[in-house]
Amino acid sequence: MEQALALFDAQPPWAQAAIGLAGLALVALLVNFLLKKVILRLAAPFLDTRSKTADKAAARLATVAPLLIVAKGIELVPHLYETVWLLIQNLAQACIVLSVAMAISKALDYVDELYRRRPNAHMRPIKGYVQVLKILVYCAAVILGISALIEQSPLLLLSGLGAMAAVLLLVFKDTILSLVASVQLTSNDMLRVGDWIEMPSMDANGDVVDIALHTVKVQNFDKTITTIPTYKLIADSYKNWRGMSEAGGRRIKRALPLDQNSVRFLSKEEVDDLRRFRLLGDYLADKDSELTAWNARELAGDSNPVNARRITNIGTFRAYVIEYLKAHEELTGQGFTLMVRQLDPTPQGLPLEIYCFTNTTVWAEYERIQADIFDHLIAILPEFGLRLFQQPSGLDLAGLGKVPRRD
Repeated sequence: MEQALALFDAQPPWAQAAIGLAGLALVALLVNFLLKKVILRLAAPFLDTRSKTADKAAARLATVAPLLIVAKGIELVPHLYETVWLLIQNLAQACIVLSVAMAISKALDYVDELYRRRPNAHMRPIKGYVQVLKILVYCAAVILGISALIEQSPLLLLSGLGAMAAVLLLVFKDTILSLVASVQLTSNDMLRVGDWIEMPSMDANGDVVDIALHTVKVQNFDKTITTIPTYKLIADSYKNWRGMSEAGGRRIKRALPLDQNSVRFLSKEEVDDLRRFRLLGDYLADKDSELTAWNARELAGDSNPVNARRITNIGTFRAYVIEYLKAHEELTGQGFTLMVRQLDPTPQGLPLEIYCFTNTTVWAEYERIQADIFDHLIAILPEFGLRLFQQPSGLDLAGLGKVPRRD
């Protein structure tokens, strides 16, 4: 040992400084290797094996030890210019601050990861708050790192930020707006991960897959991703279909355009023929009694049928549709509106609107139920002497130009 020290002392000053720097770097690298390749691997089974961020936070924190060795050991290197070792020491201290900030950032990510494992985490996501904390951590790290480099108090830097307030507000405008919007969305339970939303102004129509500080990601039904600035969800309007999902029923609201020329009174024979419909038995009996009593009371012997109240085919069909919907096992009735109504007549026919709710919110099942209902109603229309209205097709118009042949 004494011979090594004597040999070291015999070297010129520049060589002693180089040997000291090399030895310091070697010790720092050795400590870094032991911490990351040995100790962390031994501790890996005790860390959260399901986490993607816990080991990264530990690795970032392990970087602090070799940097501390450099920051403190640089003073022991002989014949080193003061400006050089001060520069290296300040750089090491700034790197320590950065490593600690990155470790805290990964730790916050781990907290968010643990929170998202909860079954109801999608109802109150904390990712936006975590990102705000990470921004604050990195802002503090920048201030402390700069103060370490220039060897000035952080308070001195903070005092100078007052003059830069306007610039900072401009730089962090989106962050401030997004923070306020994120707090409102979360505290008022306006949006959750998994909600189906429609926002035409942003061309978004799909499920929310991520709620972050600055953006909300929506996976559209065509599997494309729309990114919406968080503050837009407060400034602009959008439709959230969560209420439909929670209620357990999805609305059917579609009209049958009936040809108004096919609307007429039913004859006694046609009424008797319709009695074979099980769903119309009670309606026809009650309606027949009601009209017979009214005609006997109001007409006073007037036998002119034009003055009598009679059953119409459209009214009977409307009653049939109501009973058909009530009896449908895949429609829900408790607490949900079920009705059949006439809308204003239009040049495209007389719309008869069906308004009801299915007992499922699954998209494919909903479309199947809706199609089955209208398949049946369209097919049974001729039984009531009614026709659907539709615009003439090319084939219909082509038939008008045909001149019958004369033999």
